[in-house]
Formats: sequence, C-alpha cells, structure tokens
Amino acid sequence: MSRAAQPGTTAKARSKAAGAASNTALARAWLKAFNAHDLDAIVALYADDCAHSSPKIRLLHPDTGGKLLGKPALKRWFEDALRRLPSLKYEELRITADDERVFLEYLRHVWGEESYPVAEVFDVVDGRIQASRVFHG
Repeated sequence: MSRAAQPGTTAKARSKAAGAASNTALARAWLKAFNAHDLDAIVALYADDCAHSSPKIRLLHPDTGGKLLGKPALKRWFEDALRRLPSLKYEELRITADDERVFLEYLRHVWGEESYPVAEVFDVVDGRIQASRVFHG
C-alpha cells in the first residue's frame, strides 16, 4: 500500500499544514506586538513556563548564562529592552514554520545604530512559545 493510500495520512498532513500555518501566524503576531511595543501582547504569546535565551541576556546579565525562565523574567527583560531602545523595530525577512517550530529571520533596527540580521527559533506547544532562542553576531 502506498503512503498516500494509508488511512489517516491525509488528515495527518492537513493537521501538520494547519500547525505550520498557525505557527507562521504566531510569528507574525510576535513581530506585530514587538513593533507596537505592546508588552502585554508579546508576553501573552509565551507559555507560563517558557525559556528564552539570547547573547544579549548573557552580555547584560552574565549570572543567567544567557537564559531566562518563566513569564515574569521574560516580561522584565522585554520591558527593559523596550525602555532602553524606544525606536526598536524588527523587519521580517523570512519565516519558516512546521507544526512544532518557527524559524524567524528579521532585521533589527534601532535609531542611531547599524541594523543587523537576527535569527530566532520558537518551539511552540499548544499555540504558545515554549522556548525561544536568539542568534546574532
């Protein structure tokens, strides 16, 4: 029996495609919330027990090892970033998603600084960002 003819294969494929579309929408909602500097909307996209890692966290808070755990820590981090960088904007370059993960590429823009590319990976569980990892030079 061919793979296409196996029972449930089509439903499974549709489910995976729907998950990828949902995760792409999640990434775009994240970009929109960030560019609006809407802290509550940003944090609402994350699971309560989320993890976030970034070279900037490691640089500014070396005691964390570059990783934050939980929504309260994440909210403090994003609140501080938006306060320090009132002109911060992210320009979408590419979003690649499947039903479990999003790979987001964007340009980071801050007035008076050279823009640079950033890659961020979201692990998504039940429609929320469970873990995010930021990569840049």
